[in-house]
Amino acid sequence: QLQLVESGGGLVQAGGSLRLSCAASGSISRINTMGWYRQAPGKQRELVATFVSGGSTNYANSVQGRFTISRDLAKNTVDLQMDSLKPEDTAAYYCNVQGARRSSTGYMLPVDYWGQGTQVTVSS
Repeated sequence: QLQLVESGGGLVQAGGSLRLSCAASGSISRINTMGWYRQAPGKQRELVATFVSGGSTNYANSVQGRFTISRDLAKNTVDLQMDSLKPEDTAAYYCNVQGARRSSTGYMLPVDYWGQGTQVTVSS
C-alpha cells in the first residue's frame, strides 16, 4: 500500500511560480510511473508530468518548457516546479503512482494510487 500526500498549492498571479511536493509512504513491489495529473472544473483529469520506468520523463505539451518534475528516490518524493504559470493552469493537482504489488498467492496485481489533491489557482 502507498499513501500519497501533496503540498504546495495556492494562489499565484499569472507569470508566477509554485512548487508542488508529493511524499509517498509505504511500499509496493514495482513502480511504473510516478507523477502529476490535474483536473480543472468541468474537464477530465489530464497528465501533467510523470517519471516512467527507467527514469525518463513525460510532459503534457501545454506545460513543456514551463514545468519541471523531479524526484528524490531516497525520500520517496516527487516535486513539480511550475514556472510562468497561466490562468489555464488553474486546477486541482494530484500526485499519482502506478505500479504493481504482489498478492498473497504470488501474482503481480496492478495498482493505481492517488493523493488527495492540492488546488492551484492562477489569477490573470
